[in-house]
Amino acid sequence: MTLQNKLLHAPDGVRDYMPIDFAEKAAVERKIEDTFTSYGYARVSSPMFEYADVFDEKGSVTQSAIYKFIDRDGSVLALRSDMTPQIARMVTTLCRPEDVPFRYSYVENAFRYNESYQGKLKEFTQAGVELIGVNSDEASAEIISLAVNSLLAVGLHDFRIDVGQVQFFQGVLEEGGFDEETCKHMRAAIIARDYVTVEKAAMAVNVPENVRTILSELPLLIGGAAVLQKARSLTTNATALSALANLESIFAILCDCGLEQYIAFDLSMVGHLDYYTGIIFRGYAYGTGSSVIDGGRYDQLMHHFGADYPSVGFGLKVGVLLEALSAVKTNEESYLPADTLLAYAAEGRAAAMNAASALRAQGVKIENSLLSGGCAIHEAYARRRKLKGILYFEDEDIVRMLDLTDNTERRVQLSELLGVGLEGDDTCGI
Repeated sequence: MTLQNKLLHAPDGVRDYMPIDFAEKAAVERKIEDTFTSYGYARVSSPMFEYADVFDEKGSVTQSAIYKFIDRDGSVLALRSDMTPQIARMVTTLCRPEDVPFRYSYVENAFRYNESYQGKLKEFTQAGVELIGVNSDEASAEIISLAVNSLLAVGLHDFRIDVGQVQFFQGVLEEGGFDEETCKHMRAAIIARDYVTVEKAAMAVNVPENVRTILSELPLLIGGAAVLQKARSLTTNATALSALANLESIFAILCDCGLEQYIAFDLSMVGHLDYYTGIIFRGYAYGTGSSVIDGGRYDQLMHHFGADYPSVGFGLKVGVLLEALSAVKTNEESYLPADTLLAYAAEGRAAAMNAASALRAQGVKIENSLLSGGCAIHEAYARRRKLKGILYFEDEDIVRMLDLTDNTERRVQLSELLGVGLEGDDTCGI
């Protein structure tokens, strides 16, 4: 790439946000944050980079995906790849044990190295929550409930949360008597959705028939609550049965919340790097090629930082969520920075400026027209900008109010305009 091209294009894996795109993203993030707050989760923030040890083997991100660099003092630093390890560090160093449970939320940019052909951004925004200090079915159900309601809050309805339990597969492997190396190989195959490899392992001579059936039918153990009953009939392993009981209990709580229509089960979910210790879930929405939410229980994470707190949470990929919303978005105008255009003749400038200040103080979004010419020029500009109306000050007393949503116009006294504004009338975006 030439120097000129480098000056004109962003690097692979990052993107620019122009006003409408950025406003939509910011509006979605506000709704998500408001939902987090409504559940009692307090917003926290952390540095963009940390000592690399904070992330090394302590999260769900592989080492090859972490951006690392050397500080001037020789320290190995890393860009934030995931907020969860950072929050674990913060809780260990800054929080008191007597204050459990800790409910924290975040909306931050993270950085991961992805091959460009995958079409994934290397810098992306992640919104999420962590519930630290409670290991109960109610805590796990709360996190899943919050995940569902976060998606509903931004206007997404066509989605599904797939819930699994990593101990189920662990119990099946125990029952099958597989050695450690084979278990590791099979877990990697399931993560890659390579069920042929799993089925080949199931065909070993010494594998019990019920375990062989489970491994052969693993891709089919996805669906509603009936999946749990079917799985229960196929195993006698205590670990696997306990995992199924855990899922049934959580599902009962979600039914009490009226959210069962958004929940499905996937017993083949095992997670990466032995990170998850119990439930694991992913949210999928129409119009996206990857999960919009990833979460679960990771009770061993805090041990890496010298604490002993069970933890459960999720991360929501804002960029993927915006892709899903693009399929159902109906009104771009709600993301415009202004509703009303302010224009004036020379005689009305002082009155226009004072009135605009008063109206902005009331919450009206007003853009000052910098064009010269008559009202028609301002009207053409406002329509291009998709604004709702125009306030044109002919002089210090008379204001023309043009409503571009229904193409009506009226002239009012300045005192009447400010009175209308105080009463919250909708005319011209006021």
